[in-house]
Amino acid sequence: MAEVLEFRVPTGSAQTLLVWGLEPQPGLEHCLYLAFRKFGPLYSVRTHRNAAVAGPGYYAIIKFYSAGDASRAQRACNGQRLFQKSPLKVCVCIKQKGFQQQVFALNSNKCQELANHYLGFNGWSSRIITLQNISGFDAENEELGETLQKRSVKYLCAVEVTLPNHGIHTRGVALSEADVGNSEDPLELLAASRRVQKLAVGKALSSAFQKILLVVLENGKVAVEYNSTQEEPTDSLTEEELKGLVQV
Repeated sequence: MAEVLEFRVPTGSAQTLLVWGLEPQPGLEHCLYLAFRKFGPLYSVRTHRNAAVAGPGYYAIIKFYSAGDASRAQRACNGQRLFQKSPLKVCVCIKQKGFQQQVFALNSNKCQELANHYLGFNGWSSRIITLQNISGFDAENEELGETLQKRSVKYLCAVEVTLPNHGIHTRGVALSEADVGNSEDPLELLAASRRVQKLAVGKALSSAFQKILLVVLENGKVAVEYNSTQEEPTDSLTEEELKGLVQV
């Protein structure tokens, strides 16, 4: 049976493992990461101290992107010592009915990590179509008889992601902005501009990945489909039109 993965933050109970019986030790989260990473890419590893009534020790919540990877990890690690003297207890988290979590897109770093694992480092590429500075003075506010001007740095970015082995091209467009405390300071303005540019590129890259579905087959092979439900009006524009696109 195939499993479909989106470039979204995993929220399913089948993707989440509860690990308890953990002994205190330095670098506990890193030990867990190394032990469970062999079963598939991990979204997060979080450790927590046991409640007082449960006695000393820790438990952990481990989130996989794939429910299949989580299931294999549970079967292989439950009752094993792994990196400590006493055996661990590992179970798949129980589904909570009637409770829906909001689904968020993965940030650009997590998107790249997931793409590298399932598609390979040479299985995808990205390029910036346009990165426009659309900054300006937002407003003038009068306070105590003084006129104040607040400078806002804005950048609009369009990115294309290409999967050459699957013949898929997707685009993402994003706007990012930030206020500059002292618009008269060129160094502060430059630092803010670089920060906003990086954020705009990252958001656009993440947006492009939202239109990709990874279909993981039982034999471990990966197929890719285009996620048309995430299409945006800008997807129909030509590159020339995208480069001339300005949103205020």
